[in-house]
Amino acid sequence: MNKKEIKHIGVLTSGGDAPGMNAAVRAVVRTCAYLDVQATAIMHGYSGILNKEFVPMKAHSVSKVISMGGTILKSSRCLEFKEREYRAKAVENLREAGIDALVVIGGDGSFRGAHSLYTEFNVPVVGVPGTIDNDIYGTDFTIGFDTAVNTAVTAIDKIRDTADSHNLIFFVEVMGRDAGFIGLDTAISTGAEAILIPDYTTTVEELCRFLKHDRRQSKSSGIIIVSEGCRLGNATEVAAKVKEKLPEFETRVTTLGHVQRGGSPTSADRVLASVLGSEAVNALLNGWEDVMIGQKAGETVYVPLEDACYKSRTVQERKYVIARMLAI
Repeated sequence: MNKKEIKHIGVLTSGGDAPGMNAAVRAVVRTCAYLDVQATAIMHGYSGILNKEFVPMKAHSVSKVISMGGTILKSSRCLEFKEREYRAKAVENLREAGIDALVVIGGDGSFRGAHSLYTEFNVPVVGVPGTIDNDIYGTDFTIGFDTAVNTAVTAIDKIRDTADSHNLIFFVEVMGRDAGFIGLDTAISTGAEAILIPDYTTTVEELCRFLKHDRRQSKSSGIIIVSEGCRLGNATEVAAKVKEKLPEFETRVTTLGHVQRGGSPTSADRVLASVLGSEAVNALLNGWEDVMIGQKAGETVYVPLEDACYKSRTVQERKYVIARMLAI
C-alpha cells in the first residue's frame, strides 16, 4: 500500500443494475461527508467519465435512496473503454475534475475497467461487488443476490399454486448468467423437484428418469428450476426435450427474466451494500488500491482486483447435493 492524500472520491455504477446499488452509493457519499472528503457521482458508468457527467454529492443528495431498486447513477456498457486511448481520455477528465480516486460498483467486467485504470495510469480504485449473479470471487455475497433470490422465490411460490391446481410440470428459468447461485438457492427455498445449473451436468435421460421413477409417485405436479446458463439449453428447450420423451406430462414454461434485477432491496442487501460502500471509502483513505471490498464470514476482506476480475467461483458442491436430496 502506498498511502496517497485523497480529498475527492468519484463513485459510479457499471454493468447490470442490482438491488442495493443505491444503498452502496449512499454509503460512499455519506462516509465521505462524515470524513470531510468531497464526493462526486459519475453518471452512466464509464461513459460518464468520458462525457464528463460529474455531479457533486452531499449527504442530503442520497436521502431516501436506500430503499430504491436500480441505480440512481444510471448504468451503461461502454465498449470504448476497452481501448487504451479512451481510458487515457477518461483519466484526463478525472484529473481535470480533481477526482483523486474511484469507487466502482459492479461486476467482473466493471472491475476490469477499474483494474486497467490502476495498472496503466495509477488511479487509486476500489471495487464494490454489485451483481445479482453472486459469482464474484473473494466474497460470500454480492449486492443484489439476496433480493434476486427472494424475487424468484415469491414468483415461484405463486406458480406452484397453478402447477398443483392443474397437475402441471413447470420449467422456470432464473437468471445467473454462467453461475448457478440464484438457481440453487431458489430451488432449495421453493422445494423444487429438480434443478439444472451450469455448474453441474445433468442429461435429459437423467432428468426424465427422476421425474418418472425416482421422485415420490404421489407427486402430480412439479417445479424444475433452470438456470439461464444450463448446458441443456434454456427452459423452453429443456421442456421440449422432456415432453418428447415423456409425452404424458403436461408442461409449462415461465422465464422470470429481468424482474429479478428490479425491486426494493431486502434488508440483507441494504446492510451489505452499506457496509461495503463505507469500507470502500475507508480503504482508499487508508492506502488500499486496486482491491475489491468483500465479505467473508461476516468480516470485511480486501481482495486483489485482478483476482475478482479473472478468478472463477462456483456453487458449493455439498449445497447442490442437499438440494438433490430434498427433491425426492
